[in-house]
Amino acid sequence: MKAVVARELGPPDTLRIEDLPSRSPGPGELRAAVHYAGVSFVDVLTARGGYQVKPPTPFVPGSEFSGVVLEVGEGVSGFAPGDRVAGSNFGGVFAEEIVFAAASASRVPDNADMAEASVLRASFLTAVYALRNRAQVKPGETVLVLGAGGAVGVAAVQVAKVYGASVIASASSEAKRQLAKANGADHVVDSGAEDWRDQIKTLTGGTGVDVVVDPLGDKHTERAFRSLAWNGRLLVIGFAAGEIPRLPTNLSIVKGASLIGVELRGFVNRDPEGYKVVGEEVARLFAAGAIHAPVARTFPLEDFAAAMDAAASGESAGRIVLRMAAAGGG
Repeated sequence: MKAVVARELGPPDTLRIEDLPSRSPGPGELRAAVHYAGVSFVDVLTARGGYQVKPPTPFVPGSEFSGVVLEVGEGVSGFAPGDRVAGSNFGGVFAEEIVFAAASASRVPDNADMAEASVLRASFLTAVYALRNRAQVKPGETVLVLGAGGAVGVAAVQVAKVYGASVIASASSEAKRQLAKANGADHVVDSGAEDWRDQIKTLTGGTGVDVVVDPLGDKHTERAFRSLAWNGRLLVIGFAAGEIPRLPTNLSIVKGASLIGVELRGFVNRDPEGYKVVGEEVARLFAAGAIHAPVARTFPLEDFAAAMDAAASGESAGRIVLRMAAAGGG
């Protein structure tokens, strides 16, 4: 099978497509033909060696995909060869085949778009885990989503609406703000606006927001924390904007507010049963048509470097996807 391989961690132009051997699944695993692979900023960061967890090399990047089951490992029930599935894995995804844990797989409905299904799990698992499990968002609360045009941002907008919250979406471009609006945001604000905090204050009647979804970090975190209501919660998901921010901790006392870390990989490792429940929730919402993952651009596997550069730029309003030969006409 063909796969994108990093012999040493580095930028996309240092990676190469190589022929790797296929392998059979072990107990609890599935082997699948990859049809589409999502490409995210985190995938690029991991391949560069800039993520919190550095993978051993050689390393095949990628964390989420859709495809068709080829082989079922010992002890696996509920899946058979030919099933359409979506799955997630820490690496191994930018390839024509993958062997992965069956526990991270979910069925893709027959009427669902496979490209969209490929970019569903990581961002929506993060959004559901963050908003339902960590923030315990309640109907009627107000959720402020930073980076609302990105993968996690779009997912958080949709999930917050599913759970009955009012959503303020903050994004850097008109296209991204319109994307957030199309995905259910009640209000949108320009993240570069000088009066950004005043707009948040006006939209909340002066009380502030109950929950902040923050995949950006950098300068965005402190001003968002200052915009929290009493007993507010800020969900730290990542630092896509650059620097890891430092907060004056007195703000937490003044507002009775909480800073809550959200790390999906740690959740998977420490609470596999809880992770399974979150995965089932995402699959249920997708099958019901309550959530969807907008795809902005699709690249063939051989153009993986351009796809990774596009994902890293953060300019696309929607997700970047790699398309494998197995996808055929769709």
